[in-house]
Formats: sequence, structure tokens, C-alpha cells
Amino acid sequence: MMSCIAEDVDTKHRINGALYSAIMEADKEKVLELCLKVSDHALHRITVNDDTVLHMATYAKEADLVLKLLDELPEHHLDKMTRQNGVGSTILHEAATNNYAIPIAEKLLKKAPGLLGMRNNNGETALFRAARYGNTKMFKFLGSKITQYDQVSQQFYLQRNIDKTTVLHIAIISQHFELARHIANEYKQLIGEKDSDEMTALQLLACEPSAFKIDREEGFINLIKWCCSPAWRRKIQNDKQKYKLAVELVKFLVKRDTSWEASYSAADKSKPKIHRYGGGGDASSMVKEAAAERSSASTQGQKEEIGETPLILATKSGCVEIAKEILRVYPQAVEHIDDEGRNVLHVAIKYRQLKIFESVKEMEVPMARLVRKVDNNGNTILHTVALKRKDFVVEKVEGPALLLQEELLWFERVQEITPLLFMYHKNNMNLAADEFFNRVNSELRSAGKEWLKSTAEGCSVVAVLIATVAFAAAYTVPGGNQSNGLPVLLNHPLFVVFTVTDVLSLNFALTAVVTFLSILSSPFRFKDFKRSLPNKLMLGFTFLFLSVAMMMMSFGATIFLMIHSKESWTKISLYALSFIPVGIFALSYFNLYSSLSKTYKYLLGKARQAAPLSTCMVSDDKKPDSFRASSRTHISLV
Repeated sequence: MMSCIAEDVDTKHRINGALYSAIMEADKEKVLELCLKVSDHALHRITVNDDTVLHMATYAKEADLVLKLLDELPEHHLDKMTRQNGVGSTILHEAATNNYAIPIAEKLLKKAPGLLGMRNNNGETALFRAARYGNTKMFKFLGSKITQYDQVSQQFYLQRNIDKTTVLHIAIISQHFELARHIANEYKQLIGEKDSDEMTALQLLACEPSAFKIDREEGFINLIKWCCSPAWRRKIQNDKQKYKLAVELVKFLVKRDTSWEASYSAADKSKPKIHRYGGGGDASSMVKEAAAERSSASTQGQKEEIGETPLILATKSGCVEIAKEILRVYPQAVEHIDDEGRNVLHVAIKYRQLKIFESVKEMEVPMARLVRKVDNNGNTILHTVALKRKDFVVEKVEGPALLLQEELLWFERVQEITPLLFMYHKNNMNLAADEFFNRVNSELRSAGKEWLKSTAEGCSVVAVLIATVAFAAAYTVPGGNQSNGLPVLLNHPLFVVFTVTDVLSLNFALTAVVTFLSILSSPFRFKDFKRSLPNKLMLGFTFLFLSVAMMMMSFGATIFLMIHSKESWTKISLYALSFIPVGIFALSYFNLYSSLSKTYKYLLGKARQAAPLSTCMVSDDKKPDSFRASSRTHISLV
């Protein structure tokens, strides 16, 4: 008896292995032959995950084989068509993952219509699975099977039952925006549906900043990639197409998603403290009092908890397109307040979303209200500059000193729009905005100080080395000197180039050394990091690169002169090799120099604004006193 069972098990394993191999090798005849040897035919389970032959053939995209197996399936086996594998997926679930399998799905539903309503272990129907994999054709086919149902009945097929995620949610999460647009248009009732996290489709889209990013970097390397790499061109084109579809979906959802209306109370929950030298206790006691107040308010249950609005989420994620579209269609949404009492201006500042910040600034009338808002912790918009998220890193800015400069520039931007009344306002930690900023960024200042010192020291070494080489070259001119001390190649045109570039290289190098030494002797105050230190670093790098450039020109002229004077190639090679370390060391700082130069866009913009402003101030002095008085009155009212 035991030997018979063992033989049966061995036979089963051999057949299963043969069936699996035949499916993987697309050997249709062998699969059909082996299916005749098992009792369940094509519904025979062959894997440890309980996949049937039809499961595996469908997964292997063997459409002809699957259709043939279904045609030859005995009638008495149709009740087994709903067999599920180890993860609860039916054959229709597997077919739903590919657009090619529509004929398979059609035949399956004719033989077993109940497959359409079956769920796998994740609570997904085949229709949901088609949306998850972005198979638009399959989704439309399966969707056509539920068009005769009412919305309540359709919801069963369109929603995952374990977390309330709909097909619209999953299409957005999977970034299948063309399908998501179709779903939103076909099943409009899903636009306002919320998942288990109380998120609508638009709110989820507001958390997908990658959908709105296109690689727009320019430069020689990217030009080479574009010209020489078809894969790179396809990637750029795909990104542009995805961006276009995402923007179209945003415009469609914003007009129909009403979740933007939900907001917290705009009432200030913190007591204003505007006297700079006023009392108020230590920071820890203030924080404890604020926490106690918030705890007391929450226990009273005055307002039901609500999720963050799409505008706030888009601002946090940096989805500029969503934020701008919401403000265009519903400009009143700018009044939104989140659970911490912050409006969109607070959030844009905290998450360093400059484009959204500038867009809100253009809304002149609402700005008069937004800039006066104090959050639940007593923070004004100026305090919020110091509240950047912990994982925040400025893109393409190298070095803590440049990061601190970026933070100081943000403080300046926000300070310009902060009413004078709130300049000395203290938050719940009893700190004014500038004090709060300095405390939060104290470690960054220390790191910036050390970084600047090490950078200045390293660059000084390079500059001294270049100066030494340039100085020595002046006394060891190529071709040597005559008996009267004059250079042999004095009348050669390239000798003038050598002389001028060598002198300039020496001058630039020494100037760079002096500039870097001025950095090392700096007191490293916060205000020094905004302009003084970056200016000195920029100036030092500029002179360093100029000295390198002049040395390279001098080096080139020297090589030509030595070849002209028939010097030995050994001497020429040694001369060339001696220059390589200097060039590599200096050029390694080129990316940093490029990054440093980009931080001056804001400062240049401020300089351009200052010119017309000074003109206005001069012309204002010529106006009647009554006019100037009325202007001051208007400003004070605003």
C-alpha cells in the first residue's frame, strides 16, 4: 500500500515537473498531451503555490495554449474553474495583468461568470487588478461587464475591501494616469471616495511629486546622451508624456473633487506675544502649557478630525501644478488651515517650495491675511523658516555653508513680507523669529564654519602651488637665455603669450591666497554666511580658476616653444606631467564653483529690483507732503 502511494506521489511530481517545463518552453503539444494524463486536466495544480496549468499558461502569456486548453476542458470540470492559487488569485486575476489576454478573459467569463466577482487574498477583483497593472484595454473590457449595475453594485468590483482603495486610487498610485483619467470620467462617483487613510484620489496625486518631474538638466553631457542614446531619448519622451497626462488628470480632478473645502478653524489658538523683552517664562514651561491646552481642546471633541487638503498636500510634496491649478480654479482655497494651524504660506516656507511661495505672494489681497497667521505653537511665517523638515536637503547645493546661506536667504524672503508687528512676536518657546532661527541652525553654522575653513585651506595650498610654479617659470623661460641674459625665443610670438599668461597666473594665484586667508580670519557670524563669506569664497574660486586657466595657456605656449627649439621629448613629457596634479586638484572644485554661482540668482534679482526702487524713492521726495502722508497711511492700514 505504502509503495503504491509513493509511486503515485513520484508520478505526480514527474508530471508536474514536465508540465511546468513544457509551459515555460512553450511546448503546446506536450502540455496538451500531459493534461490528458491527469484527472483535473488543465485545472491540475502543478506548483507549490497551488497554481493550475491554466494559471501558469496565462502567466506565461501563451494565449493560444490557454484558449486551446479551455476548449478541451471537460464539461464536468467547469465547477473547478474558480480554483484559486496560494494568494487567492483565479485564472481571471492572472489574465487581468495583460492586455493580450482579453480573448482568454472573454472565454473564462462565458464558462464561469462568477470569476468576475471573486477576490484574491488582498481583497482585489480582476477589474481592480487590471487597474493596478495599468492595462487599459483589459480594464475597459472587464468594466463593460458591470455597466448594467447601479453605482452601489459597481462599487463591489471597483474597490478593494480590505482598505477601501478604489481602482482610481490604485491607478494613480501606480502612475497609470491615462487609465486614471478614463476611470475618473467613467466612474465619477469614485472621485470623492476616500481610502482607509481618508485620502481621495486628488490627495493621493498631490503626494506623487515624481509624476511632475522631467529631467530638464542641460549641459554637454546631457547633449551627448540625447544624441547618442536612443534609450535616453525614449526616457525623456516617456517622462514628458507622463507629465502631460498627469497635468490633464489634475485639471479634471480639481474641478470635481470637493475635498479641498475641508479645513481646520482659522482662529489663532496661541496668545500673541509681541513685546520683544516681555516675560513669559522659560521655553520648556511654554511648550508644556501649549501641549496641555491642545490636549484639553482635543478631549472636548469640538471638531471631528479631518485629513489634509489637496492644496496643503501638494505644497508639502512640491506638486506645483496641483497647487497652482487649485488656486486658479478655487482661489478661496488659499485660506486653508492644517491641523497645526498653518496656512499654505507656512507650509510652502517650511517645505521650501519657492514656486508655490511666489504664486501665493502674487495674491495681494489674501496675503494681507496670510502673513498675519500664527500657528498653534505661536509661530509666525518668519518663525517657520527655522521649521524645515528634518530630511530637507537643498538640491544641487554642496556644503553646509552654502546650505546655511540658502536658509538665510529664505529668512530674508519671508522677512520682506512679514508685517512689522510680527517681527518681534515670540512663539510658545518664548523666542522671537531671529532667535529661533539662530538656535535651530547653530549646528549648521558650526558645520559651515569647519567646511569653509577646510575648503579655504585646501584651495590656499593649490593657489600657493600655482604661484610657486608661475614664479619659477618666470626665471626658467623655455629655450633658455643668451649670454647677455635675454631669452633666446624673445622675438617669437608665442613667447609674449607665455610671459603675459605666466604673470597673470601668478597675480591671480596670490590674490586667491589673500582671499582665502580672509575667510580663515572671519568671525563666522550668522550674517557673514549670507553674503560676506560666500562672496569671498566665490571671489577666491574665481581667481583660482583664472590662475589655472592662465597657467594652462602658459603651459601650452611653453610646449610649442620647446618643440620649436627642438628640445628633447623627455623634457617636454616631464614638464607636462608636472602640471597634471595641479589641474586635477583645481578642476575637482569646479562643481562646487558652479553650485556656488547658482546661489546668486536671488541676490542678482534683488539688485535689479533695488535700482528702480531707488529711482522711485528719489522721485517720491519731489512729491507733495500730502501725497507722501497718504501713502504712509495706506501702507499702515494694510
